[in-house]
Amino acid sequence: MNKYQEGSNESLEKLEIELLLQGLYTWCGYDFRNYAYNSIRRRIWHRVHAEKLPSITGLLDKVLHDSSCLQRLIADFSITVTEMFRDPLFFLRFREKVIPLLRTYPSIRIWHAGCSTGEEVYSMAMLLHEEGLYEKTKIYATDINPDVLKTAKAGLFPIENMKKNTINYINAGGMNAFSDYYQVTKSRVKFHSYLTQNVVFAQHNLVTDHSFNEFHVILCRNVLIYFNKELQEKVHNLFYESLGMFGVLGLGDKETITFIEKAGCYEAISKTQKLYKKIK
Repeated sequence: MNKYQEGSNESLEKLEIELLLQGLYTWCGYDFRNYAYNSIRRRIWHRVHAEKLPSITGLLDKVLHDSSCLQRLIADFSITVTEMFRDPLFFLRFREKVIPLLRTYPSIRIWHAGCSTGEEVYSMAMLLHEEGLYEKTKIYATDINPDVLKTAKAGLFPIENMKKNTINYINAGGMNAFSDYYQVTKSRVKFHSYLTQNVVFAQHNLVTDHSFNEFHVILCRNVLIYFNKELQEKVHNLFYESLGMFGVLGLGDKETITFIEKAGCYEAISKTQKLYKKIK
């Protein structure tokens, strides 16, 4: 294949991807047009091969006429890697630096944006329970994918993950035995229902949906890395509008507010653990 053919194939592939993403937006309202190109490209090709289709155009045709294929593609786009107390130092700093601020409020509202299967939500519920703040807290856990929300709400997780989760919990400053929070059922564990009694699980699209409350804390960790610069800016504006004054924003370890338009409206609580406070 000569260089002209290679360039032509790349251009055709890009056109097919653009048509697929525009089709999803126009037909279904799912807007992935500003996701990071290389990431979305990999996930599209994964679904093309999984469906045994000859091309991306073939995938577009199938998702427009087969709702089950559409849901499988949406699930591919929203896959995230998560675990209980992921990045334990983040939760340790949250306990040390943010909890004292939250103690000053008569009630607390926390938004976990892009919560996936809910491990981070349960982690926060445990932390707040140990600090005596859970009873006055309402946690909103949202994701674009309704299937992962069902998993999160059920509170059932593979038992083989508990060893790693326990280590994370200890390193995050956990005060109890981690096993106190769940019971074993065959090959899975079921976390106690009191951990979600103050949690609202709801579908929310960061790309197209608006703010729905004012929050004291917003956590969106390892989601923005899948967005391009334009979309990151849009989501950051959503978070800024949704945070009350002195509200706390928590990001993932590969994410930052340094280059966003509203960067000057925050001060760092912990630069290394990506915790920021809204100051104006």
